Amino acid sequence: MNNRRERTVTEIKILALVGSLRAGSVNRQIAELAAEVAPEGVNVTVFDGLGEIPFYNEDIDDAMNSELDRAPAQVVALRSAAAEADAALVVTPEYNGTIPAVVKNAIDWLSRPFGNGALKDKPLAVIGGSMGRYGGVWAHDETRKSFAIAGARVSDAIKLSVPFQTLGGSAPADNAELSANVRDVIGKLAAEVG
Repeated sequence: MNNRRERTVTEIKILALVGSLRAGSVNRQIAELAAEVAPEGVNVTVFDGLGEIPFYNEDIDDAMNSELDRAPAQVVALRSAAAEADAALVVTPEYNGTIPAVVKNAIDWLSRPFGNGALKDKPLAVIGGSMGRYGGVWAHDETRKSFAIAGARVSDAIKLSVPFQTLGGSAPADNAELSANVRDVIGKLAAEVG
């Protein structure tokens, strides 16, 4: 049958989660660049609102299973966006050698219900940049590990860590090499959708 080919040609939905809350962050610009340079048939949507999601609390999450209580709106929005996506792209900096709290919080919410979270078995890649000379490699590795434990099908082969100094102060979209690398990442991630 042609279903697999038709899906690849029509549209693959990739959800981008950004680990920096700053409006003008370089990582947000990289996520927006991913949406811009995505190959034909691939739609990258940057999720807004990670900063409004409450810290994970199992008491609140258990309450969401009751008919009397409602989940916080941003949690519902995050889980719905992840459920509708075919794959996820996490674009994150490194804070103090590890994962930003906002990314870890998203992982915790997306990992529930345990064993059946919204990203279960979906392809996921982690990229981004940071001020350090290695561009956030430690945070990227830790993010991959945490999302894998949470149930996503993490691609260890798709990597892009950008030391900010290599951009020379210019915007990510103005860097031809970075644009090509980001497009390659999106193409490889889309190819993981099956």
